[in-house]
Amino acid sequence: MNPKKRYKIVVYVPESDADKLRDAMGNAGAGIIGNYSNCTFTIRGIGRFKPNKDANPTIGEADKLEEVPEDRIETVCEEDKLKAVLKAIKDIHPYEEPATDVYPIEVFE
Repeated sequence: MNPKKRYKIVVYVPESDADKLRDAMGNAGAGIIGNYSNCTFTIRGIGRFKPNKDANPTIGEADKLEEVPEDRIETVCEEDKLKAVLKAIKDIHPYEEPATDVYPIEVFE
């Protein structure tokens, strides 16, 4: 068996923007598992952050702790689509600094 290089992408986004972000990631090539596309998993939670004086926050104010209902969206992506998916996140995400994690995974087919 040859491993196929794939990544797990995790991104946190305000609930109100989650559908738009999921669509953008899927359109960029994320979420393909076998004969299925746009595969994601979502967990709801509360994001907390405090912008500093140099920030330009979409939500909140400088030097004030903010809490926002957010979705944690998880999906997978093949190596050749990774840059396009990360660009889609950056282009669509409402935050100045989207919290995004990328983990390498191996899938044997």
